[in-house]
Amino acid sequence: MATNIDGLNLEFSHIALAANYKQQFDRTVDFYQSLGLEIVRMVTHDQVQRDVAHDNTVVSEAWLHLFASRADASITLRIMHVEGESLECESSSDAIRICLATQKIKDIKEILKSGGHEYTTHADPSLPIDRIATQDPLGNEVLFTPQANTFSMPSSPEIRPVHSKELPDVLSLSGETRKNIGILTSGGDAPGMNACVRAVVRMAIARNCRPFFIYEGYQGLVDGDDKIKEAGWMDVSGFLTVGGTVIGTARCAAFREIEGRRTGVHNLIKRGIDALVVIGGDGSLTGADRLRAEWPEHVAALEKDGRITAAEAQRYRTLMIVGMVGSIDNDLASTDMTIGACSALERICESVDAILSTAMSHRRAFVVEVMGRHCGWLALNAAISTGADYLFIPEAPPSKDDWQTAMCKTLKASREAGKRTSLVIVAEGAIDRSLKPIKAEYIREVLSTRLGYDTRVTTLGHVQRGGAPAHFDRFLATMQGAEAIEAILRATPETPSPVIGMLENKITTQPLKEAIELTSEVAQAIEKQDFARAMELRPESFSKQLTSYKEIANFNPVSKDKLPAEQRLRIAILHAGAPAGGMNTATRSAVRLCLNRGHTALGVHNGFPGLMRGEVTELDWLTVDGWTICGGSKLGTNRDQPGPQLGAIAYQLQKHGIQALLVIGGFEAYTAVLELADNRAQYPAFNIPMVLVPATVSNNVPGTEYSLGSDTAANVIVRSTDMIKQSASSNRRRIFVIEVQGGNCGFLAVTAGLSGGSTTVYAPEEGVDLTRLQRDIAHLRTRYTKELGNSEGRVTLCNEKASPIYSTDMIANIYDAESGGFYGARTAVLGHLQQGGTPSPLDRCRANTMAIDAINWLQCRCWDSMEIPDESSVRLPPSQLKRKYFPRVFTNTPDTAAVIGVVGSEVRFTPISDLVAHTDFARRVPRTIWWSAARQLVDILSGVGVDIENGGCSTFYKSCAIDLTAEDLLRLYGQHGTIDKLEVNFPE
Repeated sequence: MATNIDGLNLEFSHIALAANYKQQFDRTVDFYQSLGLEIVRMVTHDQVQRDVAHDNTVVSEAWLHLFASRADASITLRIMHVEGESLECESSSDAIRICLATQKIKDIKEILKSGGHEYTTHADPSLPIDRIATQDPLGNEVLFTPQANTFSMPSSPEIRPVHSKELPDVLSLSGETRKNIGILTSGGDAPGMNACVRAVVRMAIARNCRPFFIYEGYQGLVDGDDKIKEAGWMDVSGFLTVGGTVIGTARCAAFREIEGRRTGVHNLIKRGIDALVVIGGDGSLTGADRLRAEWPEHVAALEKDGRITAAEAQRYRTLMIVGMVGSIDNDLASTDMTIGACSALERICESVDAILSTAMSHRRAFVVEVMGRHCGWLALNAAISTGADYLFIPEAPPSKDDWQTAMCKTLKASREAGKRTSLVIVAEGAIDRSLKPIKAEYIREVLSTRLGYDTRVTTLGHVQRGGAPAHFDRFLATMQGAEAIEAILRATPETPSPVIGMLENKITTQPLKEAIELTSEVAQAIEKQDFARAMELRPESFSKQLTSYKEIANFNPVSKDKLPAEQRLRIAILHAGAPAGGMNTATRSAVRLCLNRGHTALGVHNGFPGLMRGEVTELDWLTVDGWTICGGSKLGTNRDQPGPQLGAIAYQLQKHGIQALLVIGGFEAYTAVLELADNRAQYPAFNIPMVLVPATVSNNVPGTEYSLGSDTAANVIVRSTDMIKQSASSNRRRIFVIEVQGGNCGFLAVTAGLSGGSTTVYAPEEGVDLTRLQRDIAHLRTRYTKELGNSEGRVTLCNEKASPIYSTDMIANIYDAESGGFYGARTAVLGHLQQGGTPSPLDRCRANTMAIDAINWLQCRCWDSMEIPDESSVRLPPSQLKRKYFPRVFTNTPDTAAVIGVVGSEVRFTPISDLVAHTDFARRVPRTIWWSAARQLVDILSGVGVDIENGGCSTFYKSCAIDLTAEDLLRLYGQHGTIDKLEVNFPE
């Protein structure tokens, strides 16, 4: 450890102080706490014994950190209670002098008086305030002075903390009881499993736990030996981009027998593992829960047989298990989405989109079989996302025994309406009402024989399991993996085994056994032909999707099936703002629903300027047929507001008889709808129901957690990040600063940064300053010096408006200039790539759901306004009303101008007037965000603030042995405290 006198630069990571007895240790900790240092880690005897390679014994130790008002003034103290010879530390035989610069000398005097600590005062004519000196309980001299040492580092501007102290429990990083945690993947592989393993390993290290890989699932648990290995931080580098499971999965007949499970228990105990994270399907999780239930029995038997000691039996008397569902079928009850389902859906849509091209060329019919033995989620969402003409799933068999005739009639009607192709999607577990399987080959035979169609079959098979995971699966798996560690640390021996899931867009922890039982009920209901019960056990959104799909999948030319003439409406659809993936999909779904019900769907071209000019046309079935997979905006869009031409807009609404308005767009669309609603009193034509479907890559529209296009943009960023990191890795020591869109909303930077493995992110919500950059540079220098010769490529995501001063180029230049020669920095600007391309399946499904719900809402609001009381206050149907001066639809209540949004797992309509108070119009963002926890995880999982090599406490760094000085180490924190500057002077 290098030392210098009088405040010159020092190479150290912390100051270590040793106390020889408990009372002295406690008094020393209390003393420094009274001065404003905070305990960030308290370690017990058992934990320290494993970490310290000396002859003496550390009974306990406390880590205290000074959160000074400037980052270059912070420091960490390590206070140890030792037995035996003293450790090599600063306070061993010689006392040290700690000099603290502060203007609050009077406050310090009061603190010392109240604690019973004696001090002396030293006057200095050159200073406005006296200096004082005291001693800590170990005899070290502590000086307080109002003036910083002349040789101290230059001051830096005060900043607000990057992370709030008020963190949710899920990401609390203070030290707790250390655990050894085994991680295994089991059952069928699923994209995103590796991202989950990475999050578990790194979060475990950050939380002072020791993670262990268990290779080949339960087979590795039974085999033991080299199949169970401790996992290090760098062992999971690169896991985010890899599909399947790197640590393997295998069937294990031995684990089904009691002796096999007992052998597994023995292997866990010998490795000191007292918690298990299992990532797999319902069968894998059932096996894990069974193992935990039998654990005490196995431990007793192993002790009796002499295979473990009595001490081991006592220490490992319980096992904690946490489950996470890796399943492309999305078939587990109690969670809205399982790891891998979104990626599998993306593989299906990529394949079907390609198939439709060749089908269009040859006027062919295709039957595509997708996975889903007992669950039709993949098939249903694939049908919605690709515009399939017919669908077969296990939970909802065809309603008629002669389903062949019904299918042929439906497909023939679509062909007669002008379609060139026919697409049928069938789940592998599809059945009829008598439980007879419906196979793809049989469907092909029916279409070829009865309709004469040139029909081909494509069975996608294991293509659906492969490939790099999509953005959402990485995000979901990472958030769940972090929560799994927290669930283990919160648990008691009495806590039921939990399964980590996601409900209403929040990561949840629920009893594993109950979730498995509910999942099994679905298969049992199908077996009993109780299909109504099977649908009840699926999420409500599943049945809504199925209902809406059936209503818009095919053209309905029969007038008797449409609404009565007096209930039919003229509904206009308009795009506003920048283009976003899903706009066209939403328009297609809305138009098809309108036409099948008898409404007139009017397309407004080129946004509000187009409406001013009267660019309004009727949309028919075939016009929107292929819009499901089209990016951008087929109707045309721009950012212009209606304000300058409100009168012209009112005129065109009246001219075209528009009775309801569906606007699809971003923040510009939000302000436009608000402006129309605010001017209803002046322009009667605006007194119609109007609803906004949020569609913007920035995801900055109030009233919703997700906007259409945000998932597509995040996928583009993640795929680009993967490729750029590959380039950076090839050059070994290179970091790319990637600029992403988002305006003043950091959603894209944060969520894509988490799922893309960004080293850190710069978002407008927290800003960028020198202290923050110094912290990040210190981290990069630490990592690259540790990884000499074998360094991974790294990226940093920077929101386009993260800082008005520090641009993407400037940040990269600062990185490069301060690299010390250990790495180089480059920039990449993704630009409008994020707004283009084929919409992601998730955006397509959300677009369909929101558009269908929006049309239903507009329809109901129009019908309500058409029923107006006469002079006798009796409400009459529209056909009996005489409305000489008012249109049939006329309403001005606040609830008839709304934003439809995804809030949790629900689709919700919020009056736009209610959202004004929740909107920052100057910055064009909502006032609250839901994704703040993800921002913290970005830094944690990239190692910022985590002692990667030495146990994981996130509040200090160990110094780098090559070229890191005190300046690098002391620029890590910027939180407010009593002490303004710290200097340490060591004796010669």
